[in-house]
Amino acid sequence: MTDMASDRPQAPAHDPAPSAGSPSAPGRAILFLAMASFVSAATARVADPLLPEIGREFGATPGQAGLIVAAFSISYGLLQAVYGPVGDAFGKYRLVAIATFLSSLGVIASAFAGSLHVLAATRLLSGATAAAIIPLSMAWIGDVVPYDQRQSVLAKFMSGQILGLVFGQAFGGLLSEIMGWRHVFVVLALLYVLASAGLTADMFRKDHPPPVRSGAGGVGRGVLQMLGLLARPWPRTVIVMVFLEGAIVFGCWAYVGSELQRRFGVGPGTAGAILAVFGFGGLTYALNARTMVKRFGERGLVIWGGVGLAVAFTLIAITPVLWSAVVASAICGLSFYMLHNTLQTNATQMAPEARGSAVSLFASALFIGQTAGVAVIGPMFDRWGGQPGLIVAAILTPLLVVWFAGRLRSRPE
Repeated sequence: MTDMASDRPQAPAHDPAPSAGSPSAPGRAILFLAMASFVSAATARVADPLLPEIGREFGATPGQAGLIVAAFSISYGLLQAVYGPVGDAFGKYRLVAIATFLSSLGVIASAFAGSLHVLAATRLLSGATAAAIIPLSMAWIGDVVPYDQRQSVLAKFMSGQILGLVFGQAFGGLLSEIMGWRHVFVVLALLYVLASAGLTADMFRKDHPPPVRSGAGGVGRGVLQMLGLLARPWPRTVIVMVFLEGAIVFGCWAYVGSELQRRFGVGPGTAGAILAVFGFGGLTYALNARTMVKRFGERGLVIWGGVGLAVAFTLIAITPVLWSAVVASAICGLSFYMLHNTLQTNATQMAPEARGSAVSLFASALFIGQTAGVAVIGPMFDRWGGQPGLIVAAILTPLLVVWFAGRLRSRPE
């Protein structure tokens, strides 16, 4: 698939981002945004290895405890549709700094939850505030980084998100075994405070890029622009694709830790460590993104990413030995980010005139899809274990990427 490298899109003439010769975003700002995305991603995935332990404390099955995953995902997904127009109107970086601090409040409240439903409510609150962080960071990068440099810069930014997955799943599971699951949320709250302090300090530096307020006409116009995207064929294709990606991949992945504990009798620390290898697979992509984009092109990344996901899901479903799940987790992480980073890059270019709204709609679709997937797979897990969901995901993922690769070929420039 070496011939696919030529399918990389060029930014349209009306793209308000800087030209290729313009200076890129300051590395310091990217670092602080990556720190915030680190904690946000850790918060999103920290519950995965904790479901059996939390279920035991509150007298629930892992499938029922999955409510706390769904609660975070639904508010995280829906609120992104609000933050996009607000960020376009009032400044994306500023809103990320505020949301990062507010996220610490919902997370610390989770540490003191007295019931599963209270914990679900605090997770709902955490998702509502964390929703602004990653999509508006991506949109801000889209505002200040030229398109031909953007995929590699987004991959660097994404390293924080990936390491957050590792921390949330590996260290979350380990800390829960050492100190109990409640202390995991205390640590996350402290990390949010540190990230918000860095963002705030950087925002007031003289060399910080000025806000790009692309949402002329206010928040209401931004909402209309967001809805208008769904009437356009290519943005609608990207949104549908990421919704299905979230439902299939993360709806299934939320229960892999519980499946490993059920089938192999390991604790949340071991299960979380295996899940965290997903992040190292993703980090491998992030560190080699520039080379892989040149080598495979966008369609190649999509197709091979889908094939890798199918292989990983199948391996986890049928493996009789635990070490195979480690290999599968690495393959899954590398493959997912090959696919997802391509989707992210296209999302930053769906509507350059309202980038925050477009990227937030994209991220909203991802997490609403995850909520739907978790809701469908939870009862399946309680009845049959995790293998049926994994097999279904292994079948559907290649079909999905073949469809999207075909649409990518005919995408308008």
